Amino acid sequence: MAAGLYLIGIGPGGINGMTREAISAAKAADVRRFETYTAFWEEDAISELEEEIGDIVRVMRPEVEEPDELFRLASTSKVALLVVGDPLQATTHVDLQLRAIEIGIPCHVIHGISITGIVTGAVGLSNYKFGRQTTLTYPYGGWVATSPLEVIALNRSQGLHTLVFLDLDPTGAGVGEQRPMQPVDVVEAFRAMASKLESEIEHEQLKSNLIGLEAARKICECIEDLPIVLCTDMGTPDQRILSCSLSTLGDAQEGRMHCLIIPANTSEIESEALQRWSK
Repeated sequence: MAAGLYLIGIGPGGINGMTREAISAAKAADVRRFETYTAFWEEDAISELEEEIGDIVRVMRPEVEEPDELFRLASTSKVALLVVGDPLQATTHVDLQLRAIEIGIPCHVIHGISITGIVTGAVGLSNYKFGRQTTLTYPYGGWVATSPLEVIALNRSQGLHTLVFLDLDPTGAGVGEQRPMQPVDVVEAFRAMASKLESEIEHEQLKSNLIGLEAARKICECIEDLPIVLCTDMGTPDQRILSCSLSTLGDAQEGRMHCLIIPANTSEIESEALQRWSK
């Protein structure tokens, strides 16, 4: 390994989910940074990784989006940025890669197992029938973003399933105090989105460029019955899957990291697969 920046995917939640290449590259690095604002591991898992590869310094959003220090180090040293899942699943890291290349810093990518590759097969839905992905966010400063519900409505109108990632930072600042969304947070967020969309429909204020009036009205009217597959701590020994409706999701068990699938029309095999996860 030569000096430069190494974007290393470390998988979903523990050293056993890392590739040999990822472990070897991380161990050989002079400097190791663990990016913990787009996703993170439990402290015990990070400690186990440190025992294997050496000391790790955790970094948050500012250090990655303003990477002058990373680039300074990478100009003369082997710098490993450890990223949960695959390092190029988030545009933040694609931007980092492009900026490094632009200023002449060699940037190497070692891919890892991503949640997008785990969850669809684990649940049992056809990967070919997924539409656009979306992220459900906390209501920063009281602002409710309805775009996640609009994406879901658009996908469902086209017979496509939706993979929904969940926010893990109530502040939106990306500097710490992370609290990954739990099932009760999801229920509150969906109800708030539906309420806002209904109000916009009623007052003829809907300006979405994603969905039409009928699709918006339909998803708001059936929001409590919206089918949801809750995927918890996927790719780890604690992995759990639950198929339910929004109205019962709040009773689901909490976990470290969740994501959702909102199914649309299902084939016979898909329906049978989902039945496994029903209460």
